[in-house]
Amino acid sequence: MSRVRRIALVRLSALGDVVMVLPLLHSLRHALPQVEITWVIGEPVFPIVEGFPGVQFIPISKPRHWQDYRSLRARLYKEHFDVALCLQASLRTNLIYPLLQAPIKIGYDYRRARDGQWLFTTHRIPFTRTHLVDSFLSFLDPLGITDRVIRWELPIDNEARAWARAIRGDENKARLLAVNPSASKPERNWPVDRFIDVLRAVQQQHAVKIVLTGGPGETEQARCRQIAEGLLAPTINLCGQTNPKQLAAILAEADALLAPDTGPVHIAVAVGTPVVGLYAVAPSELSGPYQQSDGVVNCFPEAVRRILGKDPASLSWGTRVHDSAAMNLISVTAVLEKLNHALRAKG
Repeated sequence: MSRVRRIALVRLSALGDVVMVLPLLHSLRHALPQVEITWVIGEPVFPIVEGFPGVQFIPISKPRHWQDYRSLRARLYKEHFDVALCLQASLRTNLIYPLLQAPIKIGYDYRRARDGQWLFTTHRIPFTRTHLVDSFLSFLDPLGITDRVIRWELPIDNEARAWARAIRGDENKARLLAVNPSASKPERNWPVDRFIDVLRAVQQQHAVKIVLTGGPGETEQARCRQIAEGLLAPTINLCGQTNPKQLAAILAEADALLAPDTGPVHIAVAVGTPVVGLYAVAPSELSGPYQQSDGVVNCFPEAVRRILGKDPASLSWGTRVHDSAAMNLISVTAVLEKLNHALRAKG
């Protein structure tokens, strides 16, 4: 291991996945403090980790044409690495791996090496049915690194923190509840009317300020507007108005986050904020808030039984319930119970 001087890491997206790479980085720096780490990362998600110490970044647009790969090859031509950690398995990303000059390229096992990733790697981590954070950490095993450093330290600048503190305010010492009601895949969205029902109940039971977050998409903004209009008190609607650092800062100020399976869940975990997660399409033990299972409303097993007609214990890795009816299995009562617990725990 003393001969390893430079390590390349490739994970282009998505926002939450990028955040979940951070414990891997801390573990690498702890075990190999002398090693230079270079992260090839997607430009849209780069701002969330920009400023992370001890890492050089190569932000790129996700290649779409052969010309993009030629340009990237020219960009990487003078870079020589001892090891490449191939943390993403997709067709467009897999074609980046031959451009990396590294004698050792570690990728996923055959079951998870989608789109033929195994063709472009020299070593493969063994299959385990574990959370994505632990899957990333298992890339340390071929390097002989056994220590796991579960730390995040998401870099948030002072300007973003000050902005978030101003949003929070201090009137009546109200709790700040962040709500990110939309996921990137619509099938993972909980119905708007149920968000309204549970948040109205929270407003009646707690001194709480609600802040809505989300991306700039038309559907996301429409859902946030509907929720804001249905609540009992004025709501701060930040949907489409935050950059990644601001989103992280407001989640750091929040006493809890309510959200389906989406990137802000993992940002909240990274900044130490309790998450009430809504899961029915995918298993929360693989992609839910890391080490926060108590806050999850997990209807995935029920969705598997009712919609897929299968036994959850016999599912193959990667099975998802691609049906919007799955999220309808999550009740207002179950979510309210989790939210009440989270908000009281902060008191």
